[in-house]
Amino acid sequence: MERKFNKQAKLHIKKGDKVVVLSGNDKTKTGTVLEILTEKNRAIVEGINMVTKHQKPSAGKPEGGIKKMEGTIHISNLMLVEPSNDKPTRTGRKLNEKGKLQRYSKKTGEFIK
Repeated sequence: MERKFNKQAKLHIKKGDKVVVLSGNDKTKTGTVLEILTEKNRAIVEGINMVTKHQKPSAGKPEGGIKKMEGTIHISNLMLVEPSNDKPTRTGRKLNEKGKLQRYSKKTGEFIK
């Protein structure tokens, strides 16, 4: 069922979170989320899924060559690392003291910033 009002997806990770990779070539590596692509359910994580891009020299960038950059990885292959003890944890959402929904760690029950 499609959402009627708020079309933006609710995801378990945000920009700036520290995450661990669950599957793929970079399994068990950790990194910081640089960007979230909500339309495609993908994220760009620092130092994860490095791809090479061949760049042709142009007037704006006269130095061409092969550039290494981060590729996207699916959100389902990432798990949030808890800030307090640096271990991966599942997340949920519940109301805080102010009555707003906030992410919390299912392992310890603490709220995540």
